[in-house]
Amino acid sequence: MNILALIPARGGSKGVPRKNIKSLGGKALIKYTIESALSCSLLDTVVVSTEDQEIADVSKAAGVEVPFMRPIELARDSSPTIELVVHALNYFSSKNRHFEAVCLLQPTVPFRAQIDLENAILFFKEKDVDSLITVREVPHMYNPHWVFEEDADTGLLSTVISDELRIKRRQDLPKAYHRDGSVYLAKSEVILKHNSLYGSSVMHHQMLHSPNINIDTMEDWVKAERYIRTGGERPNESLNL
Repeated sequence: MNILALIPARGGSKGVPRKNIKSLGGKALIKYTIESALSCSLLDTVVVSTEDQEIADVSKAAGVEVPFMRPIELARDSSPTIELVVHALNYFSSKNRHFEAVCLLQPTVPFRAQIDLENAILFFKEKDVDSLITVREVPHMYNPHWVFEEDADTGLLSTVISDELRIKRRQDLPKAYHRDGSVYLAKSEVILKHNSLYGSSVMHHQMLHSPNINIDTMEDWVKAERYIRTGGERPNESLNL
């Protein structure tokens, strides 16, 4: 399977200004994901999609392709991720280069263990599904069967799952997961036909060797710095922060 690795990196981040090229542990944040992607033999082409020239220059210096500049209208806070993915596929199609699938790797998840990345891709190929996302298991106390939501008008709480269907014993709870934003894999035909990164058949890969660090805020940045200080860059180490 011919896979395009796409690293999206816009310049207008707000939670951590200029985070994609901000120095983390002595190198730009985006370099962690670039190096991981370039080291993965299961990815055929690795590119960065950005509208920012400085990010493009840093990415090229790190050894990755930046074959196009992303249009400004696809780099706003409100711009859906799917649109930049479609833009990349259409660009390569115009150059007569075609990919069977896209692997979206967000630079905000810098400590992506190589074994997790490779296993996710291998699983995606093996199962022949529309898409695959990487996930973390939800602790039992946050399982949907035990979660309440607030009525906007009355302020009263009710269970997300009706009381008749709700499982009350911890031992009987089904496993629940949340996506961690590390790896998204989807077939190109699904992306282009349905304008979706998911399709109708979605598999998951649980991240067992990577720390759960996704940098959106300065608090997340501090966690990432702490992870490096404690020697957490070792690829098979997982630290719960």
